[in-house]
Amino acid sequence: MKSDIEIARDATLRPITEVAEKLGIGQAYLQPHGRYIAKVDAGFIESLSNKLDGKLILVTAINPTPAGEGKTTTTVGLGDGLNRIGKKATICLREPSLGPCFGMKGGAAGGGNAQVVPMEQINLHFTGDFHAITSAHNLLAAMIDNHIYWGNALNIDTRRITWRRALDMNDRSLRQIVSSLGGISNGFSREDGFDITVASEVMAVFCLARDLADLETRLARMVVAYTRDKMPVTAGDLKAAGAMTVLLKEALQPNLVQTLEGNPAFVHGGPFANIAHGCNSVMATRTALKLSDFVVTEAGFGADLGAEKFFDIKCRKAGLTPAAAVIVATVRALKMHGGVAREELGVENIAALKLGVSNLARHVGNVRKFGVPVVVAINHFTLDTDAEHSFIQNYCRDSLNVEAVICSHWRDGSQGTAELAQKIVTLTETSHAAAAPSFRTLYADDMPLWDKMRTIAMSIYGASDISGDAAVRSRFEELEAAGYGRLPVCVAKTQYSFSTDPSLRGAPSGHVVPVREVRLSAGAGFIVVICGEIMTMPGLPRVPSAEHIKLNAHGQIEGLF
Repeated sequence: MKSDIEIARDATLRPITEVAEKLGIGQAYLQPHGRYIAKVDAGFIESLSNKLDGKLILVTAINPTPAGEGKTTTTVGLGDGLNRIGKKATICLREPSLGPCFGMKGGAAGGGNAQVVPMEQINLHFTGDFHAITSAHNLLAAMIDNHIYWGNALNIDTRRITWRRALDMNDRSLRQIVSSLGGISNGFSREDGFDITVASEVMAVFCLARDLADLETRLARMVVAYTRDKMPVTAGDLKAAGAMTVLLKEALQPNLVQTLEGNPAFVHGGPFANIAHGCNSVMATRTALKLSDFVVTEAGFGADLGAEKFFDIKCRKAGLTPAAAVIVATVRALKMHGGVAREELGVENIAALKLGVSNLARHVGNVRKFGVPVVVAINHFTLDTDAEHSFIQNYCRDSLNVEAVICSHWRDGSQGTAELAQKIVTLTETSHAAAAPSFRTLYADDMPLWDKMRTIAMSIYGASDISGDAAVRSRFEELEAAGYGRLPVCVAKTQYSFSTDPSLRGAPSGHVVPVREVRLSAGAGFIVVICGEIMTMPGLPRVPSAEHIKLNAHGQIEGLF
């Protein structure tokens, strides 16, 4: 079998104008970036406002393991599968970050015969959206220091500047720095630091904005510092929002690409899922819904982080109603959740599956708490056995009352997800006909912030409680007193476990979730609650992918996958 990159290179891509025609987008409304990538004009998007929405399908997964789950691959495969059975379907994905691409993860455009292409451009600079977001973020940082240099009319307390700088690369040495060294002409020295661009609030704002006007409004209300009287200072106070919006004007238009089978895919925006809300842009999702019968999108990492944030933040903020959810699992990953070492995953082990399916069971139950119908997709790997597949399918049917479909899209493309696609169609039609419980968020807007976090921890993570020191509790109270109490909570924690201990697999219960820090994202419209040891600027691993990425003798990129 060919590798992912070999499959992508052998593909015959359609001109992006032909892909756009499938959605009824004329050439006049495209801004091409080469032959196979285009941005969709904002004016065209505005003209769609009176069209009815298609059905929104979320693809999420069990907690990730080194064994792999294939959530993006399944998202692409399901989109192709729906088109294969005659439905007009569009895929919505996030743009990959350069940091993980050159770090440990590598490329993030799907795999095998279920990829979005052109893979190399999507994984690297693409249409420059992330560069624009980085520039807008750092423009604001520069304007803060410039304002202080020229007299500090807003009376900013330099000890209480919360706006750090950003870079779309894993660089642990920049987590904490001292800036403005070198004398009076360089400003006032202070502690500073960098976050990775995908953890920037500008990225979160970008992905939640409905249009340019909404984008500028959200940017203006971002809190970047406090005065000595502890009053907030915003980007609007610094008169930075207009210029930032100018930098983001072209980037906000969704990027249209295609799958290997020539079906349309929007790849736009990319906030971190274990720090921010981890979903592609509202602009792309809403556009796709106006143009398609079905829209298949993904949320980052497992359903405890990705799906919860998708439902409680993105759907709440954008007024979206998901029709169904797919939870992706693999035999290998479930065995790892059952305690099997990575080097032993190729051996049939039903006993380990019996332990590992607890992780899947909790995710299924969690998604149902939002009133969303569920189907399980078992992403097939070569060394899986029929007995292992049968055990999972029987367990899902008998114990969870949910169907589990074996999917072979990595090898077979849309043919390998045709059954899953048909299940989704049937599930959404049956749910509608039976007047199934309507979609609901986990908590009400008026619930106190501490209780929102506690509800997530106990209902989704299986925790017995949350904990926080006096400073943390005081911060919750300050935010409520300042009028931010109705915002949703965005939890930042490890993606590998329901707990904050990444080594604790399966479905741990009764643990206490420690709240380490609370941050306000007033522009994005949520409160970031940092739990356990989680970094907003990742570091490179001992052997980063960058060591193996190069151009071959033919000028082609090697090592990205």
